[in-house]
Amino acid sequence: MEFRLIDRIRERTALARGDVRLGIGDDAAVLAVPAGQELAVAIDTLVEGVHFPRGTAPAAIGWKALAVNLSDLAAMGAAPAWALLALTLPSAEPGWVDGLAEGFAELAGEHGLALVGGDTTRGPLCLSVAVHGFVPSGQALTRAGARPGDAIMVTGTLGDAAGGLRLTREGAMPDRMRVDHAHLLARLDRPTPRVRAGLALRTRAHACIDVSDGLLADLGHLCAASGVGAELDVETLPLSAALRTVFGAAAARECALAGGDDYELCFTVSPEDVTDVESALAAVACPVSRIGRIVAGEGVRVPGAAVPSSVGWDHFAR
Repeated sequence: MEFRLIDRIRERTALARGDVRLGIGDDAAVLAVPAGQELAVAIDTLVEGVHFPRGTAPAAIGWKALAVNLSDLAAMGAAPAWALLALTLPSAEPGWVDGLAEGFAELAGEHGLALVGGDTTRGPLCLSVAVHGFVPSGQALTRAGARPGDAIMVTGTLGDAAGGLRLTREGAMPDRMRVDHAHLLARLDRPTPRVRAGLALRTRAHACIDVSDGLLADLGHLCAASGVGAELDVETLPLSAALRTVFGAAAARECALAGGDDYELCFTVSPEDVTDVESALAAVACPVSRIGRIVAGEGVRVPGAAVPSSVGWDHFAR
């Protein structure tokens, strides 16, 4: 049964790439890194009940397991190439695996990424995906490099996934027929990795991080790596109409500051480059907002606003 499950995944995720010399089916994949490129590698694990609610559709799980990793590549300015998938299942359900593989393959196909290997085993439901991407030598974006005076910018909207998670935890089932509920749940289940934005930022951003654990927490990591501080203008935080409608302005801001799972990019650029960055991201259909500035010192400050007591996700703090 295990090998048939592997075959089902391979059949649904097949994508030909010339740099894959040997893919699924042997003891290891054999892959070729193009000349002049460096390899960026990231891995994330998703556990049922921790990273996605129980009962989440398998296609959404497959999508999200890849999306959170592509977001890491995006933050490094890397172009996706290959992935490995380690899948732990409580039981072998072919239809469920088909759905997972199809969700994974849908997003992989958008970015020309090939699944080149992995593993399956029995146990509590969880997935680990390792992704590999290319970036020209010396051009990888990092968390270090932000400078006092830089503008802080962020893609998309913030807090929607946290709003979607809050809906699932309020006791009553979210109304998927409501447009605003559907929007928030989609942002939780099927986040958009900002890969094309990351490529556009390669030679423009001074520092970059993806917002996975919450804006305050992740911007704090960027500041720590760069040896700087940050000031946010809470009034400029990009909030969706759906988030404001469902929870109100104050709760929406809290979701934006402290909620995780957005997988947007937070980055810094010279003030004189803001217009260029806005044009470059508009060209790849990615919204972007200026939300603050880098300052001397340390930590993230939000003048004139109450900072949530919980400022990001910590797996071992709950």
